[in-house]
Formats: sequence, structure tokens, C-alpha cells
Amino acid sequence: MNITKAKSSRIGDVDFDNLIFGTQFSDHMLVCTYKDGAWEEPEIKPYGPISFTPALHTLHYGQALFEGQKAYYMQDGRVGIFREDMNAKRLNHSARRMFMPEFPEELFVEGIAELVKIDKAWVPKKKGHSLYLRPFMFGSSEFVAARPSEEYTFCIIMSPVGPYYSGDVKVKIEETYTRSASGGVGSTKCAGNYGGAFYATNEAKKEGYTQIVWTDHKSHELIEESGTMNIGFVIDDSFITPPLSDRILAGITRDSILTLAKDGGKLKVEERPIKVEEVMTALKEGRLKEAFGMGTAAVVSQISTIGFRGEDFEIETPADGFAMAIKEELTAIRMGVKEDKYNWMTILD
Repeated sequence: MNITKAKSSRIGDVDFDNLIFGTQFSDHMLVCTYKDGAWEEPEIKPYGPISFTPALHTLHYGQALFEGQKAYYMQDGRVGIFREDMNAKRLNHSARRMFMPEFPEELFVEGIAELVKIDKAWVPKKKGHSLYLRPFMFGSSEFVAARPSEEYTFCIIMSPVGPYYSGDVKVKIEETYTRSASGGVGSTKCAGNYGGAFYATNEAKKEGYTQIVWTDHKSHELIEESGTMNIGFVIDDSFITPPLSDRILAGITRDSILTLAKDGGKLKVEERPIKVEEVMTALKEGRLKEAFGMGTAAVVSQISTIGFRGEDFEIETPADGFAMAIKEELTAIRMGVKEDKYNWMTILD
């Protein structure tokens, strides 16, 4: 792997006490190019612009995908990366569906580790903060014929971040717009999934909501995701989350929370279809104890309000409830406070 170090660091320009999510980037980035049917040798170099012409394939046809993951400052002063092997697998799931070349998983893991080592000083030390890692891939041929790109570029950039959401998270159940449909690309992290969601999300924000709850494309009866997060509910003595499908992203945070919940044994864990009607009935009857989003950026975000057909319904957000207990347990593993019996952390010396 070729490595070219930056001549000077920009870390002095960063106010680590007032981080705005995903707006400041560390000193280095990884770049790797796919040409003639093979990936070339990756290069780590100073963060900066990449030059292309207006004929860049991905600008016209959207062959673009990404991942989101984090590195954490641990209590013993070392840095740990969370479940990067799962991100490598999910990136390649997206690549297959988007008809893009898979990126070698070993190279993905090795590249992230080397990049984080070089920019280790950029990992925030404050609890609840982390170094956000953004691997992404795009079609980098330069032609406007409507066919797949022949060349691709894989990159990793990194950004020190704090909490994604601050304050109450208010969501609106969406019954007009659709995030994904069966047979589509809803289970991938392709760029269009997110770009296509901005309009509906902005309409909800005009009404005072933080995010929307996506429902199924056929009848809008089934709960699917909440904005950029998977979603879960505590109803009676059960933790319920929608099952994965080709419409729902296989969240790594979701998978981790399910593992902790099953091992904890405090609640029944159910991965099953859940109707809007069931959630609203449980809410009105006082049986909906908690609702929260799960994702890399947000980690665990308690939902305080659900908007449905013009009416808002309040939900408890207990500091000692299931959501916060799971978040604390996950944080303790990531920070090295609690034993990592699942081998989720890759520790960098």
C-alpha cells in the first residue's frame, strides 16, 4: 500500500467540543482504482480534491454506494474500530446489486486500519463522540452512454463527530412517499436511496418533525425504517423490530442491539412484520413503552413523538429504560469498559 503523508496537519483548526456531524475531515484519505477488470494498489494520501470531467459516469447514472462506521477512543488510550468486517460484507452486497465490482474484504479491513492509525489523533476522546469512517465507491469512467461504468474508484475519508441528533426526535409516519419497493435496491447503501428520501423528509421537517417512519410501498400498512435508521419498539414485554428484506437495510447497529437484547434476556425479542395499526393501538393503550432508531450515525435515538394523520402522540423516553441501557452497554464495549465477548472491536496499538 502506497502511503504519502501530509506535510502538515489541519487538526488545530478543529473545535472538538463543537463538532458538526460530517463537516470536517482528517488529514488523509485512501483511494483505490478499478481498471481493466482488477483493483490497483491502494494509496493513502493527503485529503483533498479528486479531479474528473463533467462526463463522470456516476453523475449521470448513479452507480454510487457508501458505508458508515466508526472508530472509538478507548479507556486505556488505544483506538478500536467497530465491526469493520461487517461493513466490508455489506459494501459488497451493495456492489453486487448495483452491478459494481466487489472490493476485496481483506483490503477493506487493512486499509481502514492503516488509515485510522495514521490519523489516530483525530479520534475524539469525549464520551459519545467518535471518528466517523466513510468508505464509498463510484463509477469513474467518463462517458455518457447508458451502460455500466468500466472504471470505479473506492475511497475512505474520515470525520470526527459528536451525536447525530440532539434533543427530542419527533417522527411522522409516512403514507404518501416510498423509500423502496420489493425487487429494488432498498437493502443497499446506494446513494440514490438517500437522495430520493430528502424531499419527503424535508416536507416532514416543515411540519416540525425530525424524521419520518417509512412504510411499505404497497399499502403503507407496515413499519419499515425511520429515516436513515432501523427502528424498534418496546411493546408490553417485547422488543420488536421489522425483519430484514430487500426493502430494508441490514443495519450493523441493529444486529448488535439484537444480539445484546437476546443475551440480556430482559425482554422477548421479535423480528417480525409490525403494522402501523399495531403500534398506534399499543401507543393509545399505554402498552408502547419505548420507540427508538438504531444506526451507525445515530447509535440509539429515542423517539419522543409519533405523528400520524395530523395528530401527535407522545412517548416516554426513560433514562433508565431498555433503549438507554442497550446504548450504554454497546458504548461500554466500544470504549473498552466492558468485555468484548463478541470480538466486535479491532484494537489498534
